[in-house]
Amino acid sequence: MITKEEEFLKRLQAMFQVEAEEHMSVLSAGIIELEKNPQNAKSMKLIETMFREAHSLKGAARSVSRNDIESMCQALESLFADLKNKRIHFTAGQFDLVHQSLSSLSTMISRTGTTPVHEGGDAIRTLRSITKTIEPGATITKHDKAAKRRSKPGNGKATDTKTRKKEPARAIGHGVLSVKKESAPTDAADEKPAQRETVRIQTSKLDPLFLQAEQMIQSKIAAVQRTVELKNIGRFIGAWKSELRKLEARRPGDNEVQVKEIIHWTNELLDETERSILGVTDAVEGDQRSLGRMIDDHVESMKNILMLPVSTISEVFPRLVRDLSRSEGKEVEFIAHGNEIEVDKRILQELKDPLIHLLRNCIDHGIEKPNHGTITLSFEAIDGRNLEIRLSDTGAGIDVAKVIAAAVKAGVVSKESAATMSRQEAMDLIFKSGISTSSAISDISGRGLGLAIVREKVESLGGKVFVESQPDHGTTFRLVLPLALSTVHGVLVKTAGHSFIIPTGNVERALRVKSEEISTVEQREMISIDQELVWIVKLGDVLGFHQRVKAPPLEKEVSPLSPHFIHIVVLTQGSNRIGFRVDEILDEHQILVKSLGRQLQKVRNISGAAVLGSGKVVPVIHVSDLMKSAMGSLAMNTTTTTTTEGPAEAKGHKVLVTDDSVTSRTLLQNILEIAGYDVITAVDGVDAVTKARAGEFDLIVSDVDMPRMNGFELTAKLRKDRKLSEVPVVLVTSLESTEDREHGMDVGANAYIAKSDFDQSGLLEVIAKLLSPNRRSADVNQT
Repeated sequence: MITKEEEFLKRLQAMFQVEAEEHMSVLSAGIIELEKNPQNAKSMKLIETMFREAHSLKGAARSVSRNDIESMCQALESLFADLKNKRIHFTAGQFDLVHQSLSSLSTMISRTGTTPVHEGGDAIRTLRSITKTIEPGATITKHDKAAKRRSKPGNGKATDTKTRKKEPARAIGHGVLSVKKESAPTDAADEKPAQRETVRIQTSKLDPLFLQAEQMIQSKIAAVQRTVELKNIGRFIGAWKSELRKLEARRPGDNEVQVKEIIHWTNELLDETERSILGVTDAVEGDQRSLGRMIDDHVESMKNILMLPVSTISEVFPRLVRDLSRSEGKEVEFIAHGNEIEVDKRILQELKDPLIHLLRNCIDHGIEKPNHGTITLSFEAIDGRNLEIRLSDTGAGIDVAKVIAAAVKAGVVSKESAATMSRQEAMDLIFKSGISTSSAISDISGRGLGLAIVREKVESLGGKVFVESQPDHGTTFRLVLPLALSTVHGVLVKTAGHSFIIPTGNVERALRVKSEEISTVEQREMISIDQELVWIVKLGDVLGFHQRVKAPPLEKEVSPLSPHFIHIVVLTQGSNRIGFRVDEILDEHQILVKSLGRQLQKVRNISGAAVLGSGKVVPVIHVSDLMKSAMGSLAMNTTTTTTTEGPAEAKGHKVLVTDDSVTSRTLLQNILEIAGYDVITAVDGVDAVTKARAGEFDLIVSDVDMPRMNGFELTAKLRKDRKLSEVPVVLVTSLESTEDREHGMDVGANAYIAKSDFDQSGLLEVIAKLLSPNRRSADVNQT
């Protein structure tokens, strides 16, 4: 008879296998792409991605006690770390070895059950032989040794039993709950994976759904009735028109009495039609209100179904802390609060990995000397729509000096910048990838990756991460996230002639102030809010629009004696607080954020788009990116920005934009038109040549990879044309190899910009230089 614990273990194994296969897919695709282009601009990003996948797979394997897979991933991590730090470079033969090792790892993953298999030893030694960083006599880990003892013929059962007793429940991996329990080997064919993506729902949560379903039947009946009423009105109007035509046909030429009768009859029918339409209109408005309430209730009920208690992921944390602390020779007490708080299932799934990284960090870095302490994890619902997570330890706290030294060593900050950092700014460096204060690399930490993953994951969920620490008083990580993922509220603003939505989760306040309340400090605008000075920047400038045409001055809308008001939206992100000037603050909306798609994944400062009730599509601000961009703009001297020179440079210049992609073509057109340029578009090189010869253009912007005539051929053709030979050409393309760049310059392009590095302010700067009257004959050669 299968016990509940055995059933639970089978379910865990099935979850692990699904997750592991996803990691393997990324690893396999990444190594193939790296083999094709080992030295191009994307190689470092590929290596970083594979490094993270191996790291997450290692944690998942640990969670289900697959020590064989964990050891394999540890070797892969070391390999990718050496690649990342450029200590090694793969040869063709070594690529083959990595492929073989990944194949072995895939075979190991396909085996179900908690008992490790032992075919991975050779693959691990192969991977380590590539790095050449481990002594020949130390190529087997403790997990390998344990596996070897268990697999030796004649090895006593006592050793196997002892080993099992010493291996208690382990960690949670990426997206996988886990405990450790050794069981007898079973035939893989006999073990069926548990049903995927299931949710246990309380019957009390289903009752509202049944009620709403019954109410929808009434809405269906009402909609049918409204249709019948409208059809009756339509038939009535048709009959009326028919009778009117008959009366007009019989009417004598100047019979005034009959004309009055027709007019009176017509007025009576108009009154009847008006009453019918008003009746239907009132009924439809009532139906609309009823349906609106029903939809809102239904959405809330569905959200409630997907809400699960935090305990679904936190129930294994005590065992995790116990095992990790014992493996580190430390005594740690774990305290949890708020496990009953219900959170969207999708958010809980994404929170597993970040919380594991934070717990491991607390044990490894927080609880140091003395080697005992307390870790407290609490969950709390705030404002009815947000979740606050606090993870605190009673350890030594963050050594700011070590963090700064590690950041300088890793090249994240310069010595000069580090010297002027505040304590909070220095602590925020722990969230940068590659920064670790650990002097040794272990299977717990030391690679400087975990906390970077935490911030990235939390911000991708629309949340924020804060850290507080005092020497000898411990460290507290605070995560604030939405309780549910669905519709969000946003503030609709207008700047530089365009509308944007800012998610209200990061909006501290929206206000209107008098112009004299804004002061200038160090050539930057500031305002006092709650007795604290807050920097102010123009939203349009941060987004790169550089407003060329000034908005109508507000003085025209008020009397000369009235003050000039300025609209400001104050945003917060972590410890940063910045005010953004906008032309108008229009309204607050409930929105559904839609993805921009693969072609526009790298649009800076924009997270998606929303469709308003009017049908207008409005970009949604990515607050985290916007704050980083704003901090960068504040670091610059405002007198050197291009915004003061932009209008004069753009005025009167005509630009031809050539791209076969309607999305890219429209994006470039909008950027240039907002900057004040007169823009004409062409769909490919042939179309561009025709339009260039027919018109007068000051500059041509073109894609390279196009049908009929590509950008290289277009540039070469323009250079051979007497009329167009001197017109500057800027190539904006996804072809970013050194050979492509050199080819672009060889055929006569004045600038070559890769789309992966695309920055609209950089494009505008290049164009401004090329159109400057003082431009030298030398090319800009932007890359």
